[in-house]
Amino acid sequence: MTDPASARRGLFLVFMILFLDIIGIAIIMPVLPAFLSELTGDTISDAAIDGGWLLLVYSAMQFLFAPLIGNLSDRFGRRPVLLASVLTFAIDNLICALATSFGMLFVGRILAGISGASLSTASAFIADVSDDTNRAKNFGLIGIAFGTGFALGPVIGGALGEFGPRVPFYGAALLSFLNFVIAFFLLPETLERKHRRRFDWRRANPLGALRQMRTYPGIGWVLLVFFLYWQAHAVYPAVWSFVAAYRYGWSEGQIGLSLGVFGICSAIVMAFVLPRVVSLIGEWRSGALGLVFCCIGLIGYAFAFQGWMVYAVIAATCLEALADPPLRSIAAAKVPPSAQGELQGALSSISSFTTILGPLMFAHIFSSFTTPNAPIRFAGAPYLLSAALIAGAVLLYVTRLKPVDVSRKVTGASGQDCLNPDQSS
Repeated sequence: MTDPASARRGLFLVFMILFLDIIGIAIIMPVLPAFLSELTGDTISDAAIDGGWLLLVYSAMQFLFAPLIGNLSDRFGRRPVLLASVLTFAIDNLICALATSFGMLFVGRILAGISGASLSTASAFIADVSDDTNRAKNFGLIGIAFGTGFALGPVIGGALGEFGPRVPFYGAALLSFLNFVIAFFLLPETLERKHRRRFDWRRANPLGALRQMRTYPGIGWVLLVFFLYWQAHAVYPAVWSFVAAYRYGWSEGQIGLSLGVFGICSAIVMAFVLPRVVSLIGEWRSGALGLVFCCIGLIGYAFAFQGWMVYAVIAATCLEALADPPLRSIAAAKVPPSAQGELQGALSSISSFTTILGPLMFAHIFSSFTTPNAPIRFAGAPYLLSAALIAGAVLLYVTRLKPVDVSRKVTGASGQDCLNPDQSS
């Protein structure tokens, strides 16, 4: 697409697709404990296990289908694949809203994971309409969509959840249907027929990029730090709502507010603090500082025995948002320009794997420490395990990743999740 006006319209529409999709994912987070308890009759401790299975299947579908859907968009174009994904997500949320059993909810989350894998297609759309002068800025729209969507989604979901735990699912379905209608009439196609290629199953492989990354010196340590970092962060979608409901007795609205505050603080740090810190102390030290604050924050959440303490920890440790963008920049500096796409694929595979493993692991730990016969009652146990993982990441970071001089400046918009197609989950 060479027409600047069409390119701007397409970018705006893709941003709105991602933004509304992220809100549709985040809008249900505050009501999961109440909804699962209503659906299964289980206690909050047992419902956390059910929630872990839902997050696992969602992430597993993204892991399996992201490269497949990306390859389909190379064969048939971006527009039909994006439209199909948005419509599937709408159907998923409607199924979840009408679910009368855990099995129906499970099927709905399978569809959600498949449709959520369309982020790779959205990234390809952005690449189609970008050039060397604006590609980084355009990819920054993905980070903005994630940051604002995850900040607003839980707040909206918590407010809607006050009218019943199924209401946010209806709201997400309505947003997705609206998203589909707008995109159907306005979204342009960006991949010309002469650039389309035959579909090849060998290229639709989620592990291919990881294997290729082994050929670049030092990148393995960066990927291992990323693995520990993302594995630790999987604790938030896995148990945040359950810990809040169990420990503080928070309502859906209160859970949504806490998640919204967390997201807003992170977005502020990414947008305004990160560029200044990087210019003052450099990328390597900024990354180390972010990892240290992340570890401190997780310990703080573990021992936040009263609700107000959660907000104090958020405010005191929000600089943890400094970690991700410098890590991405360090990783990018270790591979040549021709391998940046492969790097994205490797990071995507790692992120998907951690969101598959994390929910069940943290949910089981939460359940083990909160059941009536638990030898020690401590709802903050999952956060302590996450803190240990981050401590390991810090150790690897300072001993194996030496400071590097990366000329490219990291900005708040392009740093957040803009190279991570699976944190939708």
